[in-house]
Amino acid sequence: MSAPSYPPVRLRPKAEARAIRHGFPWVYSDELVTDRRTQALPPGALAVLEDADRRPLGLVTVNVKSRIIARMLDRDPEAVLDQAWFAARLRRALALRETLYDAPFYRLVHAESDGLPGVVIDRFGDAAVIQPNAAWAETHLDALLAALVEVTGVSTVIKNGSGRARGLEGLAEETALLRGALSGPVPVPMNGAIYMADLLGGQKTGLFYDQRPNHAFAARLARGRRVLDVFSHVGGFGLAALAAGADHALAVDGSAPALDLARQGAEAMGAAARFETRQGDAFDVLESLGTEGQQFGLVVCDPPAFAPAKPALEAGLRAYERVARLAAPLVEPGGYLVLCSCSHAADLTAFRNASARGIGRGGRRGQILHTGFAGPDHPVLPQLAEGGYLKALAFRLDG
Repeated sequence: MSAPSYPPVRLRPKAEARAIRHGFPWVYSDELVTDRRTQALPPGALAVLEDADRRPLGLVTVNVKSRIIARMLDRDPEAVLDQAWFAARLRRALALRETLYDAPFYRLVHAESDGLPGVVIDRFGDAAVIQPNAAWAETHLDALLAALVEVTGVSTVIKNGSGRARGLEGLAEETALLRGALSGPVPVPMNGAIYMADLLGGQKTGLFYDQRPNHAFAARLARGRRVLDVFSHVGGFGLAALAAGADHALAVDGSAPALDLARQGAEAMGAAARFETRQGDAFDVLESLGTEGQQFGLVVCDPPAFAPAKPALEAGLRAYERVARLAAPLVEPGGYLVLCSCSHAADLTAFRNASARGIGRGGRRGQILHTGFAGPDHPVLPQLAEGGYLKALAFRLDG
C-alpha cells in the first residue's frame, strides 16, 4: 500500500519550529505561510507541516478560518487517519482511565492531551458523548465513532456539536444520537452521590467530571453542616456533600431542568428530605440570602467561565470578585467557602487575588486550605498551559 500524498504547509522563517518539535501542538495563523494553495485547503484538511527549510515536522490538520490554523495529529507525516489510527489513541486513553477509576464514568478523551486535538469524549457507562470541536474531527467522525465502539464496547453514542469552540472553527451547532437509544437521564455514581446526566439536552456532555476531586474535598468539610451550592448545575457539590453526611443542602441555579435533575439525583440517593433547590440568577439569590440573614457551614460557588478569552479577563475577574463578596457573609464563623473558576484566561494567581479581594470586601478574613484542579481524567500537556483551566480554592473564614 503506497503512502498517502498530503499537501505541504510551511512555517514562516521566524516561526518557532523548536516548540513544535518539543511537543507544542498548535500553529497560529501568523506563523504559517498562507499562500494561495494553503488558502484553498478546506477546513479540516490534512497536510504535512514543514519548517522554513522544508523539513517535515509531522501530519497536521489545517483550518485557515481558525486562529489555530494547524493542529499536530501525528509525528509521522505519512500516518493514515483510519479506524485503526483512532483505535490506537483510544486504547491508550482507555488504559489510563481504567487505571484511575473502577467504574466506566469519566472523561475518556481530553483533546490534545490524549492525541486527538479538539475532541472531547465523556463516558457514561454504556453510553458516550463525543464533542468534535475541530473541523478535522467532524470530517473523520465516522472512523472515530467506529473506533470508539470497537475499543470501549459502548452501545449508545451521542454527538454534542455545541459550544464556543465549534464556532471558532466555523462549525454549525448540532446534537444527534449517532448510535443506540436513550430512555432518559443516565444515573452516574461519583463520590458516593448519584447524578442524573441528560446526555442529549443537558449542558456540555451532561455532567462535569472535571470537578470530581474538588467535590470530594469540599464534601469532607460538609459533614454535619448546612451547605449552599451556587451555580449547582445538576447538584455537583451539594449532592457530594449530602453523601458525605451534610445535614442539608440548598442548590441554586438558573436552569429549571438542571435543578430537576439535581432533585432526581437526591431522590435516587435517598437524600431528598435533606435537599432543597432555588431557581434564579445566582447574584440575585446570593443577595437575597444575605438580606434574609442566612448562613451556612459550607458555601460553594462554581460559576461558568466569566473570562473564556483574554478580552473578557478584566470583566471576568470583577465578576469573580463579586461572587466572593456576596458569598463570604453567608459563611458561618469558622465555616468554609469554596470558589471555582473554569476560565482559561484567568490564571490561578489572578483568580486567587480576585477571590481574596472579594472576601475582604465582604467583611471577612480567612486562610486557604486547599487549591484544587481538574481530575486526572483531564490530563494537561506540559507544553500547553491553556489546558489547566480549572481552579478551586477552599477557604476557612474567621468570625
